[in-house]
Amino acid sequence: MIGKLDSWRYYSFGKDQYRECMGKVFINNLNSLRQANLLVVFFAVSFSVFIVFVDSFLMGNEIDFFNLVVYLTTSIIAFVFYLYLNYRMQTGEVSHRFIYIFTTLFYVNIMAFGVVLCVWIYPEHIAAFYLCILICALLMFINPPIFNLCLTFGAMIALIICSLLIKENDIAVLDAINTVAAGVLSLFFSWHITKLRLGMEISSSVLEDERNKYLDQSIIDELTKLNNRRDFMATFKRYVNNYRTSDDFLCIAISDIDFFKNYNDHYGHPQGDECLRTIGAAFNKLKDSMGVYAARVGGEEFGMLWFEKDASHVDAVVSYLSSLIRNAKVPHEKSKVSDYVTMSVGVYVEKLGASHDVDALYELADNALYAAKHAGRNCAIINGRDREQYKISPPA
Repeated sequence: MIGKLDSWRYYSFGKDQYRECMGKVFINNLNSLRQANLLVVFFAVSFSVFIVFVDSFLMGNEIDFFNLVVYLTTSIIAFVFYLYLNYRMQTGEVSHRFIYIFTTLFYVNIMAFGVVLCVWIYPEHIAAFYLCILICALLMFINPPIFNLCLTFGAMIALIICSLLIKENDIAVLDAINTVAAGVLSLFFSWHITKLRLGMEISSSVLEDERNKYLDQSIIDELTKLNNRRDFMATFKRYVNNYRTSDDFLCIAISDIDFFKNYNDHYGHPQGDECLRTIGAAFNKLKDSMGVYAARVGGEEFGMLWFEKDASHVDAVVSYLSSLIRNAKVPHEKSKVSDYVTMSVGVYVEKLGASHDVDALYELADNALYAAKHAGRNCAIINGRDREQYKISPPA
C-alpha cells in the first residue's frame, strides 16, 4: 500500500490499478536514487578538480576555497547517501516511506548545491544551471504527482527567494520567470513520462495475468483442480534431472480408482465427475500436508511424485492417502472390495541419480499399480531398485 501522496486523481487508470502499478514502478526509484547519487559524486568531484586545475595551473589564480568546499560537501553527502542506499538494498530493509525520505534528501542536496552556485557564487548571471538541475532531477524518478509538485515548488521558492534577496532586481526577476517556466516544463514532462510508465506497467500486468491464465488452463485439470498429465511429465523430468541433494530417493506413484467404470455406469457421469472432484480434493490435501506433487494423468488415474530421505517413509504417505480416501466415504455399491470408493496404488522407489529414463520409471510404477490390482485392489504395492516388493493394505 502506498501512502496518501499517491491518491491524487489515480492518473485516470482507476484506483486499484493505479495503486498496484504505481507501487511496482515507485520501488524502482531505489536503484535510480543510488545511481543518481553516484552521478552527483562524479560531477561534483569533477568540478572541484576542474577548479583546482584551471585556477591554479592554467590561470595562475588563487584557488577559490568556497567553491571547492561547496563541490566537495555536495559530493560527500551524495556519497554517504549512495553507501547507505547500497546497505539498505542489501539488507532488504526498504519501504515506500524510506524512498520518499531519500528522494527528498537527494533533491535538497542538489538543489542546495544549485542555489549556492547560482546565487552566491555567480550572482551576476541568470540561474541557468539551477534550471537544468530542476528539469533533469524530476525526470530521474517516477513519483506520485503531489510529491513531484511539492518538490518542484520547494525548489522554485528556494531559488526565487534567494535571488530576490541577493541578486540585482532585473536578474532576480528573470530568475523568477525562468524558474517558474522550468518548473512547469519539468512537471509537464514528468507527468507524461509517469503516465507512460504506468501505462506500460498496466499493459505488462494485464499480459502477465493473461499468460498465467492460459498457463493454468494448459497445466491444470479443470475438474479436479490438480495438475494434468502434461505438467506431470514435465515435473517428472525436472525431478529426475534436478533432484534435491538433501534427499536420497525419488518416489513415483500411479493410483487408480477401483471399479470406476462400474461407478459411472451405476451412478451416472455427473456423479462420476463429483467423485473425481472429491478424490482430487483428497490429493490436494496430501499435497498441502506432505509436500507430495499430485496430478490427474488419466480418466480415473492419478500420479504422485515426491522425494524421501528415508525410503521407509513411503508407507506413511501411502497410508495417509488411503485414510483421506477412506474418510471421504464416497458410496460405491458396485465395488467388489468395499461399500465406498477405494484406490489401488503402485509405487516405485528409485535411488536419486540411478536412472534418468522417465518413461522406464513411469512404466515400473505402472507395473506396481497392476500388481496392486492383481493383489485384490484397495491396497498399495511398493517396489524399487534393490528392494523386495511388498503390499500395504488399509486397516480392516
